[in-house]
Amino acid sequence: MGNSDYTREYEAYLRDVKRASKNTFSSYMRDIRQFSAYWDEQPGGDCATASDADLDAYIKRLKKIGKSAATISRNVASLRNFFGFLVSKNIIERNPATSLVPDKTEKKLPEILTSREVELFLEQPELRDSKGYRDKAMLELLYATGIRVSELINLDIDNANLSVGVIHCKTRDKERIIPLYTTAVEALSEYTLKIRPHMINSPDETALFVNVGGDRMSRQGFWKIIKHYQEKAGIEKVITPHTLRHSFAAHLLENGADLKSIQEMLGHADISSTQVYAQLVKKQLKDVYRRAHPRA
Repeated sequence: MGNSDYTREYEAYLRDVKRASKNTFSSYMRDIRQFSAYWDEQPGGDCATASDADLDAYIKRLKKIGKSAATISRNVASLRNFFGFLVSKNIIERNPATSLVPDKTEKKLPEILTSREVELFLEQPELRDSKGYRDKAMLELLYATGIRVSELINLDIDNANLSVGVIHCKTRDKERIIPLYTTAVEALSEYTLKIRPHMINSPDETALFVNVGGDRMSRQGFWKIIKHYQEKAGIEKVITPHTLRHSFAAHLLENGADLKSIQEMLGHADISSTQVYAQLVKKQLKDVYRRAHPRA
């Protein structure tokens, strides 16, 4: 077997066995293809013979050509996973990448909107046509629940229980029930009862949110909606679907919600992912203190 064979088998493993997400699959394969191409140029050319020192030299090369700490850390993870796969296939006996130490990356706190900026942003859709009603419902739902954009566009009509005021958000093997505030329930009710029936292509369409062609809303389509209303609102901060997710969590925490409840609503597997919002709120308090206290 050669390097291209290892790469093809690993690609099939990530796609069919691990069922890696689109982003993980793309990142890992890009790193491993680059590593394989580099190894093709080395004496011997078989990456399965790479030693701990060889991999350390490769990582040092990435640093030398100016790769960021985040890129280096991802390459370390990619190599560990790739060589772990080769071990599992009995191609090599041990994983030489386990000795690699990723660079420490500075974790940036997420940017959030203020409560006033959220209000301004959510006021932008004009309830004059189908698109306005749909967009209002989508934006209110996103801020009401903090769900990911992938979860939003994958919602089906029967995932919204508006009589109870909740949505059922389903991923591969998990389901969580998230409550909705009154304005979000009203916006969704108007859209689902009055607007959606005239937008869908077929009575059999299950998607909760559809585009102007009557098919399920795409990720790219929703991003364009977000950017349109950011510009319309005149908000200078860069707003992404994740900005509303971060704002949802931080505002809940500011108003007394506990981390465990926020973790459950966000669908975080690990509480450490949720704790970043506590750091964010503390930083904001410090910033307010420095600006406002006469002796700060």
